Amino acid sequence: MGKQVRISGCKAVAEAVKAANVDVIASYPIRPYTGTMVELARMVAEGELDAEFVHAEGEHAQLSVVLGASAAGARVFTGSSGVGVTYAFEVYSPISGEFHPVQCMIGNRTLDPPGDFGSEHTEAMSTRDQGWIMGWAATPQEAYDNTLLYYRLGEDPQVMLPQFPCQDGYFVTHIPGPVELADACQVKEFLPDFKPARALDPKRPVIMGPQCHADQGAAIELGRAEAMRNARKLIPQVYDEFARIFGRGYAPFLEEYRTDDAEVVFFGQGAHTVPARLAADQLRAQGLKVGVVQLRFMRPFPTEVVAARLSRFKVVGILENSNSFGSVYNSGPLTAEVHSALYYGQNRPRILTFLAGLGGENIRLEAYGNMARAMHSAAQSGPVGARGGDLDGAKHVYWVGFEPLSGQEAGNGGAR
Repeated sequence: MGKQVRISGCKAVAEAVKAANVDVIASYPIRPYTGTMVELARMVAEGELDAEFVHAEGEHAQLSVVLGASAAGARVFTGSSGVGVTYAFEVYSPISGEFHPVQCMIGNRTLDPPGDFGSEHTEAMSTRDQGWIMGWAATPQEAYDNTLLYYRLGEDPQVMLPQFPCQDGYFVTHIPGPVELADACQVKEFLPDFKPARALDPKRPVIMGPQCHADQGAAIELGRAEAMRNARKLIPQVYDEFARIFGRGYAPFLEEYRTDDAEVVFFGQGAHTVPARLAADQLRAQGLKVGVVQLRFMRPFPTEVVAARLSRFKVVGILENSNSFGSVYNSGPLTAEVHSALYYGQNRPRILTFLAGLGGENIRLEAYGNMARAMHSAAQSGPVGARGGDLDGAKHVYWVGFEPLSGQEAGNGGAR
């Protein structure tokens, strides 16, 4: 058993970075992830952590610093939020394409506009196709554990990919929760010293990141695809190792709550799955068979697991916390992923999308109740595939708080 503390998600990540004994940290604070860098700066200044702490002049520079440090064989850490994530976009593909297992925490924040500093997943989800491992923590404990899990996974010789461990701004970054800090011997057993297969060395010069001929490009892309497939295969093994060493564990891909006899489920990632569980408890008391399924990895997306697990339910309600304007059903990226995963399945549930919590707005328990009742109403519509009904006649996507749900009168606040 490690030390029991009550800390925020930002502080939890800083403690995990210290436990991982990183070599180089690059900082350019932007809220709401700033607290992590404040704490790491204190640790370095007071001698708790022996690391090089670099103050970058912007997010592009941050990612450039850790790219170079990782290429030289260092374990590295950086982070960002909101527009900072998008400002560094140019560097994401070179980092993954050169197979540098950089870790970049994201404390989610709404992009401008509206620029209200609230939390949503849009900025992180915009990077989902850059070859980085990505997933969300729902609590400070998960934020701590994901930091260690992602280093272990990304630094595996079969993977060597960078990672985005994400956490919802304010809901996780700022609100304290119980966290068990690991003993140093546990971390050492789980996360050995970083030993890259190749590193910059003046005595053995190599070229990293050169321009290549067109016929060489596809091989590089295939290499990243294979590394992501290897990560998908390794995740259960890494999670088993974590549970054995630390005495606590998680389902590797999907965490289910009250789903054994559920007819409908909320499906989402991150902090909003926590109140969804409380809502499920309350709705169960009202006779509604509601469960919650929490997605742990957006990349690599667990296609087979999602298809097998979600096919058991009549309706899946996706808690969509990011936007993809003009996308399929004018919904969001998580919706498209789930639809694709279920395409080849024989037992396909109905899917409703709830654009909720955008801009950092709280999703109230009353709204979860309205969403659950909309799902139960959809469950009475019969099997998926009735010609024309699923695309034209049925309502699939709701902006929670702005339009009525399941028999509600228009103008009464919808699912707010």
